[in-house]
Amino acid sequence: MIPSSASTGKGPSSVAEGAACQVQVDPLAALRTPDDPPWDVYLTGTVFLDIIFTGLDSAPVRGTESWARGMGSSPGGVANMATALARLGLKTSLAAAFGDDHYGEYCWDALETGEHIDLATSRTVPGWHSPVTVSMAYEGERTMVSHGHEPPPEEPAPDCPPRARAAIASLTPGKRAPWIAQAASKGTRVFADVGWDDTGAWDLAGLADLEHCEAFLPNAEEAMRYTGANCPRAAAHALTEHVPLAVVTLGAEGAYAVDRRTGESAEVPAIEVAALDPTGAGDVFVAGFVTGTLADWPLADRLAFAGLTAALSVQEFGGSLSAPGWSEIGAWWRKVQSVEGQEPAALRRYAFLDDLVPEETAARPWPLRRAVPTIGFRSA
Repeated sequence: MIPSSASTGKGPSSVAEGAACQVQVDPLAALRTPDDPPWDVYLTGTVFLDIIFTGLDSAPVRGTESWARGMGSSPGGVANMATALARLGLKTSLAAAFGDDHYGEYCWDALETGEHIDLATSRTVPGWHSPVTVSMAYEGERTMVSHGHEPPPEEPAPDCPPRARAAIASLTPGKRAPWIAQAASKGTRVFADVGWDDTGAWDLAGLADLEHCEAFLPNAEEAMRYTGANCPRAAAHALTEHVPLAVVTLGAEGAYAVDRRTGESAEVPAIEVAALDPTGAGDVFVAGFVTGTLADWPLADRLAFAGLTAALSVQEFGGSLSAPGWSEIGAWWRKVQSVEGQEPAALRRYAFLDDLVPEETAARPWPLRRAVPTIGFRSA
């Protein structure tokens, strides 16, 4: 395992600062043709404004006041995934509703102008305020409180999503999303995750849209509950009876994946880091795995890359604006190779980055936006 000493060394003092430069990498450059779809990835969902408190010594105690040593604000919800994809060089299209308040304006600007995410299928809804989530990070975990109303009827849920190489869908037990089947019928590769089943049914038949998906990426607990398996690796194999590719995240142990079509399986341990804020780490993991899959990397490399991007993200505030870009990935790779005492086998696991991360001279100035305490602040 590559230790935490190999992190990029960023902490609370750099929350409002961008990276010195952002490497521009197109991971699909070798595969692009004139007949490609206009977008690499399409997403739809709800954008939240996330307000994150970090540096809490413990969980808040009823009847007392807790002070946090750090705070950040950033777009959240589906914006976590969209931003992570865009920062990895994928052409990303997002359909979402935005409130006509300052929160919605900030989120729209952060995504469209700051991250170059296409919002042509998104809209601002008059009179609808932005959903908000307050996240409190402590002891490597988080507690969240959210507020919002049901999305208005105008919220984009297009019956005919734009052509894209891939789409990412969050499945809801007992409910179909028509756009998923329509996207799959056009050749879009659908990657699905799922939230906690509050009904307690844990019935795979209730995830009806899974039949249209290329890959399913639950965590270990979700995978075992849906399959009845007594270990996450067995659960991954059981899931391939329903979807071609199953990826099960194992928390501190890493991730395990099985590809039914090739018979291949892979497991990659987690990277040990000091987590500042775990908000959105699962979304960043999915974005990294989708990137590697679209680029046709070996299964183990995809898992390693997904785990790396997630590990880098938890060292920053905020779900969306904590997502790493190629400059940070490159800086991490150069640094771990210079640290004495690294396990040779662990370094070889990430050797595929040599062919992906360009030299620093290929960088272009473009500071990464970071979560800031007050959304009224403007970054330089």
